[in-house]
Amino acid sequence: MFSSLRSRLWLSYALLIVTALGVVATFLFVYLVRNPLLYRQTTERLQAVQSIVMERENVPENQPISVAAQKAARTFDVRVLIFSQDKQLMLDTADKEASLPFPEKKALQRKNPIMRDGNGGVWLYSIEQLPDKTYLVVAAPRPRLSIVNIIADEFLSPFLRGGLIALLLSLVLAFLFARWIADPLQKVVIAARGMPSAEIKPVEPQGPHEVQELTRAFNSMIVRTQASQKSQRDFVANVSHELKTPLTSVQGFAQAILDGTADTEQTRQQAAQVIFNESGRMHRMVLDLLDLARLDAGTADITMSPVNVPALLNAIREKFMPQSQKAGVVVTVDVAANLPALIADGDRLAQVFTNLVDNALKFTPEGGAVLLSASVENGEMHISVTDTGAGIPDESQAHIFDRFYQADPSRKGGEKHGAGLGLAIAHDIVQAHGGKINVRSRLGEGTSFDVFLPLMGK
Repeated sequence: MFSSLRSRLWLSYALLIVTALGVVATFLFVYLVRNPLLYRQTTERLQAVQSIVMERENVPENQPISVAAQKAARTFDVRVLIFSQDKQLMLDTADKEASLPFPEKKALQRKNPIMRDGNGGVWLYSIEQLPDKTYLVVAAPRPRLSIVNIIADEFLSPFLRGGLIALLLSLVLAFLFARWIADPLQKVVIAARGMPSAEIKPVEPQGPHEVQELTRAFNSMIVRTQASQKSQRDFVANVSHELKTPLTSVQGFAQAILDGTADTEQTRQQAAQVIFNESGRMHRMVLDLLDLARLDAGTADITMSPVNVPALLNAIREKFMPQSQKAGVVVTVDVAANLPALIADGDRLAQVFTNLVDNALKFTPEGGAVLLSASVENGEMHISVTDTGAGIPDESQAHIFDRFYQADPSRKGGEKHGAGLGLAIAHDIVQAHGGKINVRSRLGEGTSFDVFLPLMGK
């Protein structure tokens, strides 16, 4: 019955309200038992009589206060006593009854003070010191009341009226508060049940601050999830597209060999060469995808050790010497003096700069140059690969590290230019080292890839 959050919140508020009303009722009942209405009325009557006696209205000034006291005692049916400065009894209008002592003030004085006579009878009283330092005491027997009368006359009726109204209003407010908290959460639950649909819209933040924060976090998760789904769909589509061309070539030339269309040694040799090249291209793509998967999962084999950056960059220049000479592009290395060792994975960094240099050579025309430089800036190793190629359009620079993204769509799919994974792999490797990689480029002037790596490792 109370399985939902809204009903449990309402029940919690209801129990809290009932408990609060119970505590109030208990204190009110104790107060009424100790100070019932009839006691309060009697005390107020005694104080009024005391004021009358002290004012001594309609009494000649030459008559003593005792005359006013006797008259008030008869008129109002009370007992008037006068005590001297040293608390000795001077007058008692009911001297035939049990004597009343001087009322001593107690540490915990009741709202309606009482005193006892010589026979144990209980009296309510009011005391006041007169100008002549004597004490005027007005007393009356404490009325006899039963608990039943107090409950019936003073407690039950007002408490039931006020308590019932307060309870009903509180329960309505509790219901509204429960809805205020639970309804936004219910919207989040409904949206969560619709995941992972691309049609799910963000939930409007409502309710308490904490619920709004939860809603914003959920909305952020929706955006990330939908972006991840889109990325996954694009990834599958791109892989399928990149594999389709080489697979078609392999299948076509294999079929030519099988059905005898390639009937000469030259054509069979050509078919075998195409199959070999395309299968090698697919193999490299699979290795790149495995690298990306391991980097994403954090399981890539990254072995940190001191790396000699000048030696690394010179080795890469030597590696690309035949390709650069064939393309008519000069590759140079410029490193700062006394460059410290870098704590990193040398093989992975070689993979990064191999991709960057290979990319630079592909898009640098004959007569151009590629520069590999290294220096220390602000406690980081700054290594850059700069070319004098055609440059990258501004709208493409924001996506240059996306997987399968190629700035020039006309070059997609060619063996020379790969599948667009090299820069994505370089980006992930640099991030795995705790560094960052940026691109700077202007059309017609060239491109520079800047890698920043912490000197002490990740």
